[in-house]
Amino acid sequence: MLGIVTAGVAPGLALLSYFYLKDQYDSEPLSLVSKTFIFGALLVFPLMFIQYVLAAEGLLQGDFIKAFGTVGLLEEFFKWFILYYTIFQHIAFDEPYDGIIYGASVSLGFASAENIFYLVANGLQDAIGRALLPVSSHALFGVIMGYYIGKAKFSEHSIKKWVVLSLTLPVALHGIYDYILMTKENWLLLMVPFMIFLWWLGLRKVKKARILTLKHIEKHYPI
Repeated sequence: MLGIVTAGVAPGLALLSYFYLKDQYDSEPLSLVSKTFIFGALLVFPLMFIQYVLAAEGLLQGDFIKAFGTVGLLEEFFKWFILYYTIFQHIAFDEPYDGIIYGASVSLGFASAENIFYLVANGLQDAIGRALLPVSSHALFGVIMGYYIGKAKFSEHSIKKWVVLSLTLPVALHGIYDYILMTKENWLLLMVPFMIFLWWLGLRKVKKARILTLKHIEKHYPI
């Protein structure tokens, strides 16, 4: 069991460490990052229950509706809710890049807990594949969500636009990801270019968030 827990959590912690260490200006308090990670992990339980009830009742079960609704929308909304209502106004959220750290943290907490349950049910033979696809995709959905949350907090204009994008874009990307998995035949031919695009987009947001943070520091804390 210890091996399964380790294999389930290790990819998430590794990715979170990567994005955390990219914050070169003012590191976030580990206690708050850890709490956000735990909150994300706890989301697995209500979401599993809701998705089980929907499946048992035969509601919203078509491939497209399931991918974009009962999976994409539900999971990203709950993660967004925690990010927006517990982190957005927090005093520690004082730079645009911080949104990426907390977005990745809540998403990777969820992905890690989900990963543990999957490995318990299916065994360690799927650990590498889970790390490369579900865990890393959740991380990147969180990065993109956090980028726009950071834009919303530190922009003087178009705040509602950035808040809306912080939810809708991760939902759309998550829906595409799951819909590709549901195509069954030749799904890997679609998934590989999609994951390359997702990594490109996520790392681009990381770079842009670091630039925004530098501009924010220069504006508010001039030498």
